[in-house]
Amino acid sequence: MKREIIITGDGSTTIQIPEWNEQYHSIHGAIQEAYHVFIKHGLHHFYHSEQSEESQKRISILEIGFGTGLNAFITLIEAKKLDLKINYNGVEAYPVSEAEINALNYTQSLKTENSESLFKKLHETPWEEQHQINADFTLIKRQQFFSEIKDSEAHNIIYFDAFGARVQPELWTEAIFEIMYKALKPSGILVTYAAKGSVRRAMQAVGFKVERLPGPPGKREMLRACKEA
Repeated sequence: MKREIIITGDGSTTIQIPEWNEQYHSIHGAIQEAYHVFIKHGLHHFYHSEQSEESQKRISILEIGFGTGLNAFITLIEAKKLDLKINYNGVEAYPVSEAEINALNYTQSLKTENSESLFKKLHETPWEEQHQINADFTLIKRQQFFSEIKDSEAHNIIYFDAFGARVQPELWTEAIFEIMYKALKPSGILVTYAAKGSVRRAMQAVGFKVERLPGPPGKREMLRACKEA
């Protein structure tokens, strides 16, 4: 399907699929959404939670929908700020092209030290291999369908950033969330921008304790699910 680069509400870019009228990130602000959903209510929440002993060590993150690499990039930036060691697994069935990556403006928008070289490194490293991006962050990009994930109690946090249920309902089912539940360590969390009742019920059906949280700009609510210890 055709994909286009568009500017979102906070000035940062994302990729749009016109045929679906769907974007990789919120049209109200790609960077704003990523920080609110995945950093504030995901990484920061876990870091400041009762799992503090674990959070002083290496945190393992599984991203469902590596896409543009934005979520990985801002997590890398936050790892340095928090003095964390991150082991990041990015799963993506249809990788973004080099031309699309070069058209994204995240490094200019975030204005962080060495940001351009680090963002490029995230995308230039070969798939299916673990790479040390910097002292705080290791990355493995996995090209696979979400239904094929076999991880077992391997991750502290899941960033669930799949395309919305309106266009890909098969990614928001009990079957998929059962895979996510198995992939998390006890006391692990899953965060997503989604807030539909059907999504929340699917999460609860497989054992997650789910809470509604204030959503990012342009969205009333989001969800965070916890796998209890």
